[in-house]
Amino acid sequence: MTREEPEFGMSAAAAAGAYAPPTAQRGSPPKTQKRVPPEIDAEVAPPDVDTPPVNGYSGISRNVECGPTPAAKRAIDILGGSMMIGILWPIWALAAVLIKLDSPGPVFVRQKRIGLNGAEFRFLKFRTMHHSGRQSDVLDRLPLGDLTRRLLSPRGRPRNATAVGWALRKTTVDELPQLLNVVRGDMSMVGPRPDIPEIVSAWPEEFHQRHKVKPGMTGLAQINGRSDITHYEKVRYDLAYVRHHPIARDLKILVSTVTLVISKKGAR
Repeated sequence: MTREEPEFGMSAAAAAGAYAPPTAQRGSPPKTQKRVPPEIDAEVAPPDVDTPPVNGYSGISRNVECGPTPAAKRAIDILGGSMMIGILWPIWALAAVLIKLDSPGPVFVRQKRIGLNGAEFRFLKFRTMHHSGRQSDVLDRLPLGDLTRRLLSPRGRPRNATAVGWALRKTTVDELPQLLNVVRGDMSMVGPRPDIPEIVSAWPEEFHQRHKVKPGMTGLAQINGRSDITHYEKVRYDLAYVRHHPIARDLKILVSTVTLVISKKGAR
């Protein structure tokens, strides 16, 4: 029922090595960033964008201090993840049947992802791509060039997505198997989303500080734009979470995630 996700090949690896930080607009905030009104709750507001540039990316320090992780976080992950698996199993079963009827191939895929302290783990999700094809959208998602302008994911349906797979992506049902990763301890309910090694290897060194906390099913970047934000914005949100991640912030992120999933905004 599971399979290893296909390797992305030498073209992706070569492209990932072509990273060059932006130079044209060094020192000025990216156009994609918006100043946050002071009345917005600081717990879910984006970081200030007026700090001096560091390696061409303003506001990203080379020495981000990781805040304390509450002792209760792991217990909440186990209890919450187990309860959600028990409640949502009919959706899992329906998704599995639809995937098998829609196209040949396994129900689940296992991908290599980078987690806490840069350790690699196997990430579970429902298959959304044609089994015979390769993940043809990987080059579109690599963080190359000016990361203040490059979106996390191109808009529109991935070229190799199945009909059922696209529906699962839009409703976020494809991510439900990650509850098993949460219960197992690879991930948390809330934290920076884990990325594939090809993306991580293309980042500037200071971006890797987001791995100081365990990755999550949802996070601060997801409730502030999901796939519609840039790599730069995503990392700034992630580092803001690294600095400060009490249980109260996690609960606010989880509540906001429910609204986001219902709206389908940024899902692809």
